[in-house]
Amino acid sequence: MFIERIISAIHLITEDTSMLQLRPFDTLGHANHGWLDAHHHFSFAEYHDPRRMNWGTLRVWNDDLIAAGNGFPPHPHRDMEIITYVREGAITHQDSLGNKGRTEAGDVQVMSAGTGITHSEYNVEAVDTRIFQIWIVPQRVGQAPSWGVRPFPKGERGE
Repeated sequence: MFIERIISAIHLITEDTSMLQLRPFDTLGHANHGWLDAHHHFSFAEYHDPRRMNWGTLRVWNDDLIAAGNGFPPHPHRDMEIITYVREGAITHQDSLGNKGRTEAGDVQVMSAGTGITHSEYNVEAVDTRIFQIWIVPQRVGQAPSWGVRPFPKGERGE
């Protein structure tokens, strides 16, 4: 079910391509916390640019590098669809619903925060991990929270 919700949200985002704009990497918001080197396509955390608040229902697109052995301690979310695409390395997730899992490079993790969920994400690997983290405003608020991972074997990715 969660994959269908994300596909629906992505469809809403891509309906109007007249808003497409090039955002060179060196123009993105940037925050380096030592363990986390984050680049923000939209206003996020300490980075604020009123011209870059969102794109339709797309609220966040962060390009993050998480140092080996580090990560995000438990923190809450509500009414947001959060997609994590692991580009290199792996991320380990644990949440208040009892879900636990590891998402490897090339795979996608999806968390529907719904009425509320607390989770942590750690790079427990011996190498740095690169992720895209994407937040989409849901069509309906107050839905049940959920979490899942979708592996995409290399053969299915066209590599």
